[in-house]
Amino acid sequence: MSQAVNSNDDYCSFTLPSDLSQGGLPSESDICKDLESNDSSVKRSALKAAIMAMLGGEALPRVLMQVIRFCINTEDHQLKKLMMLYWEVVPKYQPNDASSKEKPKLLPEMILVCNALMNDLNHPNEYVRGSMLRFLCKVKDFEILGPLMPSVKQCLEHRHSYVRKNAALTIFHCFKNHGVKLIPDGAELMERFILAETDMCARRNAFLMLFNEAEGIAIEFISQNVDDIMKFGEGFALLVLELTRKVCRREPAQKSRFVRVLFQMLSSDSASVSYEACWTLVSLSSAPTAVRAAAATYSTLLSSQADNNVKLIILERLEELKKKHSKVLQEVLMDILKAIASPNPDICKKVIDISMPLVNSRNVEEVVTVLKRELLKSQDSDLEKSAAFRDMLVQALHSCSSRFPDVAEGVVTTLMDFIGGDGALNVVIFVRAIVEQYPELRDGVLTTLQNSISDVTKSEVMCITMWILGEYCTEPESVQSAFDDVMQELGEPPFIVVDQDKDEKKEAEEPTTTTKNVVLADGTYATQTVYSEPTKKDMEEKLSGLRKLVVEGDIFLCSILASTLTKFCLRMNKKKSMVVKALLTLCGFAQVASLKGSSQKSAAIDSHERISLCCRMLLDDKTSDMLSETWMEKGKVTFSQLLGVMKEKKERESKDEEEGVVSQADDLIHIRQLKGAMAGGGDIDLDDGSDLLRATGAQGGGSGLDGLKHTYQLTGFSDSVYSEASLIVNDYDIKLELLLINRTPDALSINVELSTIGDLKIVERPQQRVVGPLDQVTLGASIKVSSTETGRIFGTIVHENVSTGQKGYINLNDLHLDIMDYIKPATCSDEVFRSFWAEFEWENKVAVSTSITDIHKFLDHIVEKTNMKCLTPVQRDGKSNFLAANLYARSVFGEDALVNVSIEKKVDGGQLTGYIRIRSKTQGIALSLGDRITKVQRKVEGAGAVKEEEAGAGVVGGEGGQ
Repeated sequence: MSQAVNSNDDYCSFTLPSDLSQGGLPSESDICKDLESNDSSVKRSALKAAIMAMLGGEALPRVLMQVIRFCINTEDHQLKKLMMLYWEVVPKYQPNDASSKEKPKLLPEMILVCNALMNDLNHPNEYVRGSMLRFLCKVKDFEILGPLMPSVKQCLEHRHSYVRKNAALTIFHCFKNHGVKLIPDGAELMERFILAETDMCARRNAFLMLFNEAEGIAIEFISQNVDDIMKFGEGFALLVLELTRKVCRREPAQKSRFVRVLFQMLSSDSASVSYEACWTLVSLSSAPTAVRAAAATYSTLLSSQADNNVKLIILERLEELKKKHSKVLQEVLMDILKAIASPNPDICKKVIDISMPLVNSRNVEEVVTVLKRELLKSQDSDLEKSAAFRDMLVQALHSCSSRFPDVAEGVVTTLMDFIGGDGALNVVIFVRAIVEQYPELRDGVLTTLQNSISDVTKSEVMCITMWILGEYCTEPESVQSAFDDVMQELGEPPFIVVDQDKDEKKEAEEPTTTTKNVVLADGTYATQTVYSEPTKKDMEEKLSGLRKLVVEGDIFLCSILASTLTKFCLRMNKKKSMVVKALLTLCGFAQVASLKGSSQKSAAIDSHERISLCCRMLLDDKTSDMLSETWMEKGKVTFSQLLGVMKEKKERESKDEEEGVVSQADDLIHIRQLKGAMAGGGDIDLDDGSDLLRATGAQGGGSGLDGLKHTYQLTGFSDSVYSEASLIVNDYDIKLELLLINRTPDALSINVELSTIGDLKIVERPQQRVVGPLDQVTLGASIKVSSTETGRIFGTIVHENVSTGQKGYINLNDLHLDIMDYIKPATCSDEVFRSFWAEFEWENKVAVSTSITDIHKFLDHIVEKTNMKCLTPVQRDGKSNFLAANLYARSVFGEDALVNVSIEKKVDGGQLTGYIRIRSKTQGIALSLGDRITKVQRKVEGAGAVKEEEAGAGVVGGEGGQ
């Protein structure tokens, strides 16, 4: 028998449950006997067993005639479906000698099979006809299909649309496999059919054939029915779009023929058609009209679609448009901003990131109005996204106010209402910048800030508030008013809470009993006893926000307050009444600083010294004359310089993004006139292949050899079965491709049993397969990943000799998943980094042990090998022997990874010492990243190459969870 012709793999297009073969399959004689039974269930079981045996490599020649005799005319629908599966796998040709080169002949029994298939094609039941037509799509044998073609063509004229659409699909597959040899008039037949057809699915299937086999007729049909394309259904429109991309990629000059159709599809009722038409149109043309229409359609889809994933995809497309057509997108900015009302924080962040660079002087007022409205709504919302969303809105308003001074006043007025809430820190930072940048707004902002002191509850916010008042209250009236407000909120010293006497406390805590006579409803008298618990007056209820923070022992705030009060007194020329009150308050602060425990001993000493200096300035004129200018003017100057540096940094970063490298100097120059007819148009970006690569997790620009980096040997060369595994990581999924080679002269039934360690779950296991002697097969498995943790895949190959039944077992080498497949560089602000560092409880501390002697080279090495981003600007022109830098990355699962590198170069020998501290919210990422740094931190140079080697036991601290 010719293996190429009768191979079951050529026909098998289905999967049967593996449990059918449990307990062993019946013999050929038993199957033949069961097929003679009058019970349909027995026949079904026998036919299933025959299919499974043939898939395992058995021939079963006697079964074919039994099926023809006893099953071919059955009316049982389940048995009919099993027979179609049987016709797929059964050998259909007579075996030839190995030396014969003649084409194998069709088995005589196949004539009876063809007759039975023709009977089903002419069956009065339309669903039997449709089922048979679907089956014929899988048949590739010319001798079987030839006699059936007249019946298939007759089905194109059937009254029922179900038969017609399946007949069109059958014609397409037959023409695709055999061309004009089988159906000489296939293209003309489909052309006549599509012109007369009214059913959407049938018309779509006919156009599918024209699209693939007769492209000219398909294009002509589109040209003649441009106005009716949208009436032909969603599936037909998507085929038209695919044809547009195919033709324009090959012949860019043809794109003008499809522009009108694309504009019509933008207004389609189907979201998928509108979306595909948008990006196809933008790829075809960069004209403002086309881009404007596509942007308007994107914004409409963004508002109409409820699926968050769809919204994120549309926002990604808008972000791509923004890079080249930002001015056009400014026209639909307000429509894009409507999506900010989504409850999903990722969508809100994406919308703000896209919208802020598009704000200009014409639309800034409308944008600010929308942001202020959403900010007020977030104040009353109980959603989980409220706090983070409020921070994003405050930063967006800050950006608008910094660029457009006209809206700053209204924004400040709105934000001052949030100075006592969750986003108060961002609000007060914004107010500090506004006060410095816009002197004309200072008076109003300072007055509002003074009135809001009582609403502030957080220490960080209070510190910045006091600094603002101390620096920018310069007029005598404002200084006196601010001093009075601060002293009123502080109250009289001392700021130490003295506990009551224990007996008095106990007596006060005892409940009181009150007895009185009452008259009941029926006129009788009764005695009523009332027990009343004492009202617990909490300290928090009796103290104001500022005094409460001081009483609780915030010594850093005490030092800020001491500095602010000193500035007030100096600006009022040391007014006696103010100095006396200030000195008494400073003494109270000093008492608070002196009573702090050992945990804040160093901070308390620093604060105590600062408070003492403030007292000396108020009491000693010489000291005040010497330090007054530095004390009252240098702070504003330094802060102004800081704002300038931050502005220059943002401008530099935005400029670097805009001036990205479009093409390299040594890239090939594509000349369209010199290209072949089948070459892709280089000037047209119809790269739907890039979407496929991105969907499968591949990165652009890589070569085919990149896949070899993730190919691992699982068994030895001397084993009965040699195996290799290829890992393809697609964010949340891992596709495992196993290559199995039978090294024995016998056929083996091979089963691969896999298990995992870590947050890995096997979703799809490899199927059991029969591999011929010295043959090979490729199996696939799917594994779900749920967290960034180093996992392992291990297992065993179980192989059984088909002829002797002898079993063997081969243990596989373990597969280790690399954390670097999930870590992506990311960025965040210094405030967010510090908040994460304080919040995350898992810490891993790695000691520096490396042969690198340059601190900057070591930092670059760690950044490169850990795939992280350095957040700290490093001065490389200095000669410092110390370096401290923060690194940040985010996993594909949304987990944050924080790294602090603190290293020192020793003077003697130049060796680097220090520690690398890793913090994360989960234990897995902290330990995995620590192992990675321990492995790659040592860099050894030798023989002109650079190699990495294990650094030994470099992890000093394991999980540092609190």
